[in-house]
Amino acid sequence: HLSYLGDQGPYHFRLLDLKGDLDFLMAQYGQMPLPPYMKRESDPLDKEAYQTIFAKHPGAIAAPTAGLHFDQVLFDQVAAKSSIAFLTLHVGAGTFLPVKAAHIADHRMHTECVIISESLIDAVQACRARGGRVIAVGTTVVRALESAYIENKLSSPSCFKTDIFINPGYAFKVIDGMLTNFHLPESTLLMLVSAFMGHSQTMAIYQEAIKRCYRFFSYGDAMLLT
Repeated sequence: HLSYLGDQGPYHFRLLDLKGDLDFLMAQYGQMPLPPYMKRESDPLDKEAYQTIFAKHPGAIAAPTAGLHFDQVLFDQVAAKSSIAFLTLHVGAGTFLPVKAAHIADHRMHTECVIISESLIDAVQACRARGGRVIAVGTTVVRALESAYIENKLSSPSCFKTDIFINPGYAFKVIDGMLTNFHLPESTLLMLVSAFMGHSQTMAIYQEAIKRCYRFFSYGDAMLLT
């Protein structure tokens, strides 16, 4: 048994001397890693609820929470009216870290693995050609798409690691809008939204959310920003 005192409080670990398939062992003995701000232990329902319907490749430490709003019925309705493409971003623990640096330029992001497929590139290019809008579902998708453009201008399939920190002053190169949840104060995700909408507009949106008692964070409400 190990204990670790972290920024969010004490963490406790149990070491097991086991042999077998790692995925099987994690499924049997592991727990869904809910964000610290949930302030509760995960329960069996989280294994289904804290997972998107389109999850495919194991590796992320957390779900892209904007994707949690889609059940199969809603997903099919959206797919009938728009073109949907997928990418892979293995979300890292750094997504939950608040910015503690006095100047945001001094904050360093953790790296995350991004996989961009040819079908995604074709979908973005086709959308642009017909005058459509690229709408990202989640800040994770925003970071992945913008990183891919910086990496190779979305010209070819790629697999790379990104530590991009999108904050006010950033010029967006791919997306025209995003669906996202309401994020924590002092978080890099809130700064990403501020970069897209502008600081004053973002604060006005959040004041409206507080006024109307919208739910924040992972199991919270979503907003569509354009």
